[in-house]
Amino acid sequence: MNTNYDDFEHPEVTVDLVIFTVNEEKLKALLIKRAEMPYANIWSIPGGFLKKDESLDNAAIRVMKEKTGVKEVYLEQLYTFGRPERDPRMRVITVTYFALIPWTSLIPPESSKVTDLAWLAVDELPELAFDHREILEYATQRLRTKASYSNIVYGLLPAHFRLSDLQNIYEIIIARDLDKRNFRKRMLATGLLQETGRKEITGAHRPAMLYKFKKREFVLLD
Repeated sequence: MNTNYDDFEHPEVTVDLVIFTVNEEKLKALLIKRAEMPYANIWSIPGGFLKKDESLDNAAIRVMKEKTGVKEVYLEQLYTFGRPERDPRMRVITVTYFALIPWTSLIPPESSKVTDLAWLAVDELPELAFDHREILEYATQRLRTKASYSNIVYGLLPAHFRLSDLQNIYEIIIARDLDKRNFRKRMLATGLLQETGRKEITGAHRPAMLYKFKKREFVLLD
């Protein structure tokens, strides 16, 4: 049987990123205000069209570097969104990723296509362009689920941290309090943490031991 290729559409492909950080006791995502139509002056998650001879992962790394100035971060492919009407310009399929960046690692990004940029709390979102609210909500749920059974939060922490910092990050992501004693016992029992031999003094509190992850890579927790 002969195939009539005129019956098939050849869509464009984009890569969109949900980039998370934790700041001011909130889980936040990077949003940019679009300078171009469609959706000019509307907030969106960062992204871009796939270049010729560029892999999806390399495109995600490129967009990350362009928008945040950072490239060595936790990055995971999330999902593919491809409803025919999701982009009013043409048929566009987007492969989405989510990334985790410690707040202390961020530097001001630069882009001629961006008129404004902000880190906004995931539960205080403004109007978003395209289907980006659906994408961001999907990514937030994925992060919260993974935090319950893995060490994925290492992507949001600096190299050295207190156990209280680690617990705080977990609580912000999953949006509930954790018992301090049980949390510390569980995390130390994983064997993933290592004392640095250094302590940090904050205010009137006694010095707290600083820890680090033995390996900054994704590991499932027992």
